[in-house]
Amino acid sequence: MPLAAPTIQIVNALPKLLPRAADSNKGSFGRVLVVAGSRGMSGAAILCASAVLRAGAGLVKVAVPSEILPIVAAGNPCYTTLGLPQDADGRIAETALAPLMKQMETHDVLAIGPGLDRGPGLTALVTELTTRCPKPMVLDADGLNAFAGQADKLRCGGFPRILTPHPGEFARLVQLNTQTVQTRRQELAVTFARDHECVVALKGHATIVTDGRRVFENQTGNPGMATGGTGDVLTGVIAALVGQALSIFDAAQLGVHVHGAAGDLARDQVGEISLIATDLLDFLPAAIRRCVEGK
Repeated sequence: MPLAAPTIQIVNALPKLLPRAADSNKGSFGRVLVVAGSRGMSGAAILCASAVLRAGAGLVKVAVPSEILPIVAAGNPCYTTLGLPQDADGRIAETALAPLMKQMETHDVLAIGPGLDRGPGLTALVTELTTRCPKPMVLDADGLNAFAGQADKLRCGGFPRILTPHPGEFARLVQLNTQTVQTRRQELAVTFARDHECVVALKGHATIVTDGRRVFENQTGNPGMATGGTGDVLTGVIAALVGQALSIFDAAQLGVHVHGAAGDLARDQVGEISLIATDLLDFLPAAIRRCVEGK
């Protein structure tokens, strides 16, 4: 007889962030390392790292190709930066593996992918880092594109991994077309998360968050968020929540909700047409406060 399909639990209640103790310090709320950026895409690193800060992380370091370090460092005075070896095209080089592994010894969570670009050396770096690093990791954008055609390498022996693909990136992972992904969003996300022992946040209208056993369908957000950089902000928000001791499922669930809520607050002020990714950074504090206050 065929095996029965696994039971899927539909989750509606949002997780909560714990109140902060009076004797807290900046090490109490997570040390996050952001690996992002390349020539021409320094903004992705700035957006992601700034979102990590706005979502409550205590300490943030941004590791970028050395060429763009001055631009990224000027983007926000509240994080620190690390210059990495780069290739001729301004992308992080494969030789950056050793310094990144060393950095992970003193960080709690890694966010990797925004603005990395693509290339053979970068693919080798990302896959090696993902399979060797035991720390929680949020993978987005080109951090996911590195696994196109080799998604089996995302089975990392139980290491905590959150994937935040848009439908095109997910289609490359599962080797289907984007239309099929959109038609079978929940089914494909659940199966992939279960088979690869990870959390998937499949972005888009009603973002799906699943660990293969539970499913949360997000109800915040609006079409104005369909603009460059908003995904980089989401990556940062989720990484910050992992750093504050939420489980990877809870961090992804609350992260997509808060991210969409910030987008809704921004829409109410500037309209859907004019909304840009930096608006989300401005409205994240209010969105997070509403969640903390249970509104």
